[in-house]
Amino acid sequence: MRIGIIGTENSHVDHIIDHLNTRQGPRVVAVSGGHSERNESLRAMGSLERIVDAPEDLLGLVDAVVVADRHGDLHRAHAVPFLREGLPVFVDKPLACTVEDASTIVAESLAHNAPLTSFSALRWIPDTEALAAEAPAHSVVTSGPVDPASPHGGIFFYGIHPVDVALRLAPGPIRSVGVTRLSDRISVRAEVGDTEVEINLMLGEAPFTASRDGVERTLELDEHYFVPGLKAFLDMIATGRQPISHDDLLRPVHLLNAVAKAIA
Repeated sequence: MRIGIIGTENSHVDHIIDHLNTRQGPRVVAVSGGHSERNESLRAMGSLERIVDAPEDLLGLVDAVVVADRHGDLHRAHAVPFLREGLPVFVDKPLACTVEDASTIVAESLAHNAPLTSFSALRWIPDTEALAAEAPAHSVVTSGPVDPASPHGGIFFYGIHPVDVALRLAPGPIRSVGVTRLSDRISVRAEVGDTEVEINLMLGEAPFTASRDGVERTLELDEHYFVPGLKAFLDMIATGRQPISHDDLLRPVHLLNAVAKAIA
């Protein structure tokens, strides 16, 4: 299984290449973006077969792709050509920075029967898994840092982490979203299915935390934190079954879009 990567400025790319290209099985064979110092370093690290200039140049060279651009506004243009070829695609967080782009990506996946997934790596780490394994929650609270002025999509860039964790713990439709901007955070309160959800987007450095029904966990990130999510992608390639439904791929974008509009 040959994997190509688009958007190599993201540190997640190092995790992917380091994990896959040091063992038997699927491996990263190519990256796009031209012969930059960064890409040459990645090629040396992972013994990559080639570096191509444009994302579309990967067509015919790979069996699946990771779209890892830091800015979600690039994801639609970079994912769609591969979905149209029926290839499995993992769009690293967030799926997109607009509902229109996210909906188009999902529509192309459905139209061409192309497996698609997108998530925050925090969705699959052991602390989140432990919370998700418990009985349905009446209340969920998550928190994590954001930078509304981030050049990589504002609140979408880091806000996807606490939002994706919260929505994993709170299934069902998003019924309402209320947003309050405070001195130290953006406070989001939402009704999601039968669960009351609170998401605190902290304006500055802060740990990632999550709680259900008052029992809180700090979401610990070790050096292998990206591996469980990568395994979910590899399982999707092997089976064709998506780890997250199309509807659930869209929910975080809808919620973050509501927050972005409220603070604009």
